Amino acid sequence: MIIGVPKEIKNHEYRVGMVPASVRELVNHGHQVIVETDAGMGIGFTNEDYTQAGAEILATAADVFAKADMIVKVKEPQAVERAMLREDQILFTYLHLAPDLPQTEDLVKSKAICIAYETVTDARGGLPLLAPMSEVAGRMSIQAGAQALEKSNHGRGMLLGGVPGVEAAKVVVIGGGMVGRSAAQMAVGMGADVVVLDRNIDVLRALDAQFGNKVKAIYSTADALEKHVLEADLVIGGVLIPGAAAPKLVTADHIKAMKPGSAIVDVAIDQGGCIATSKATTHADPTFIVDEVVHYCVANMPGAVPRTSTFALNNATLPFIINLANKGYKKALLDDAHFLKGLNVIKGQVTYKEVAEAFNMEYVDPRTAVENA
Repeated sequence: MIIGVPKEIKNHEYRVGMVPASVRELVNHGHQVIVETDAGMGIGFTNEDYTQAGAEILATAADVFAKADMIVKVKEPQAVERAMLREDQILFTYLHLAPDLPQTEDLVKSKAICIAYETVTDARGGLPLLAPMSEVAGRMSIQAGAQALEKSNHGRGMLLGGVPGVEAAKVVVIGGGMVGRSAAQMAVGMGADVVVLDRNIDVLRALDAQFGNKVKAIYSTADALEKHVLEADLVIGGVLIPGAAAPKLVTADHIKAMKPGSAIVDVAIDQGGCIATSKATTHADPTFIVDEVVHYCVANMPGAVPRTSTFALNNATLPFIINLANKGYKKALLDDAHFLKGLNVIKGQVTYKEVAEAFNMEYVDPRTAVENA
């Protein structure tokens, strides 16, 4: 199989779908890898690094898309990239389709086989290809929130951990999954007063076991959420429903009632955000203010630490890339029910129920769609 790795073109996105070590693994399995020139420069990999690993360097993304049987990326394909997809080509990347109708329509039109990192599952009910970026984004959310609270960034002018004699900032994390746990870990390390809200008792027990009395693990009711959000100096939105648009848990009325200069980091923005006033921002212009509350809503947060993020992502995706290349997409998907969950679109059909429901499109069972492809 010919595997293509184009350079990412989203704003301030420096990650890359495959590092040279991953390329070498694919070449050792007898496959051909083509990489767009300078695709890895943002994280310190030269074209020579890729050629030494066995890749061929091509001049443009168009060259890569035209020649490759499978495209491996990081972020969702932008409009210009979607126009280059062709029928029967495999696309393996983050997609986040539920809040993105134009992308969904373009992928359906392309008749490509589109597999999303974020909806692949595992035997424990986890999301193994989303987890590495959730860990990074959760930890980064506290760094971003701490900066947003600085007065020069229109925040309250608070240090997260306070100092002796001065109380710490209150950090409220909505969602106790991978993002929430990672955010809580960082916030506790910085000395903040941390509350995590979740509706899963097992998650709350796990948080209590991990952090003890350093974190208040609270069952999330409407009353509890309102109380803690209004008391918060920093709110982290980390709610995820796999493959679906994030629920808007913090309302515009909550924002109006929050402390002036408080801050919100909506990590769920890739799936539309869990804060009613959120809108996607970029690393070039990461924040905006609504009702005196600073909002940080960068849709590719891990892109700010691209070297760490790329290695973490490659560690998770490489076995799946090798599987797709060795077996072909049909056998690879049909042999693994958890991998099959990653299939969102195939040959003009939507095969992920939450995406179909979001846009009132026809849903086709993924196994049936693959068997009939």
